[in-house]
Amino acid sequence: METDLVPGVDLDAGALLGLKHLAGRRGAPGSRRLIARPGGVVTRRRGRGSEIDDVRPWTDGDDIRHIDRHATARTGEPHVRTFRDERERAALLVADFRPAMLFGTRRAFRSIAGAEALAILGWRAVQEGGRVGALCLTSGDPVYVRPKGGERAMTAVAGAMAAAHARALAESDRDDPPLDAALETAAAALPRGGRLALATGLDTPGPRFDDVIRAALDRVAVTVALIADAFEADPPRGALAFLTREGRRGWLAPRANRAADPRVERLRALSVPVVTLDAGWAPERAAPELEALDAAR
Repeated sequence: METDLVPGVDLDAGALLGLKHLAGRRGAPGSRRLIARPGGVVTRRRGRGSEIDDVRPWTDGDDIRHIDRHATARTGEPHVRTFRDERERAALLVADFRPAMLFGTRRAFRSIAGAEALAILGWRAVQEGGRVGALCLTSGDPVYVRPKGGERAMTAVAGAMAAAHARALAESDRDDPPLDAALETAAAALPRGGRLALATGLDTPGPRFDDVIRAALDRVAVTVALIADAFEADPPRGALAFLTREGRRGWLAPRANRAADPRVERLRALSVPVVTLDAGWAPERAAPELEALDAAR
């Protein structure tokens, strides 16, 4: 029951749906908005889409199929239509719920913060008329929700995330499977021109991670919300006792890592837009940071 959920540890589907109010953001003056419906989203590039950009005089090399008969009859000179490309706006939200993500020292587990970030991105995609689906990664089989349009899509996504997270908590004693194979599956599930949004700590990326990302970028846009816990960047001073799942005990003397995050540098070297989110931030604090990922599309 929802009343038994532990805040920051258990994922509440209702809380994810309640993040809809954070999806609104300031648009650029004069920017074009699309009526909320499934399908393509108009881009700023001219091409062979179905959205008419302008009508201009004929020039050598123009396609005769694009002749505008009305402008031609009105002016007595041949005119052609130019069109604006449309991109398939299917977004797949990839939530990393593998065991390493089930960790947090402040407000919430990294897995919870990642789900919240993806929910905000998902609501934004829905409001723009796109289709949204999800792929939830655990130590077992992933949970997949096919991209669909409208608010019902986010209801299905939120429910799937909550169910997958509950299962991940029950299986938290397993090792992390590599991330690369799951990302390869995620990219293949998207149509060309779609968007793959990943929330992860980039633990156990796998030996083929870089190659998988490069191949995915040939077909879809990839963005990453890198979820970090404050303990990773600013651990407490002194020695800390630890106990592993295998029963090994010891002491850990962590040091603050003030150098550039190698995970961020790796993603940037792959030309993947990335923002770092502190798992301790509330969704209201994380939402403005996520605008950088939307701007990178």
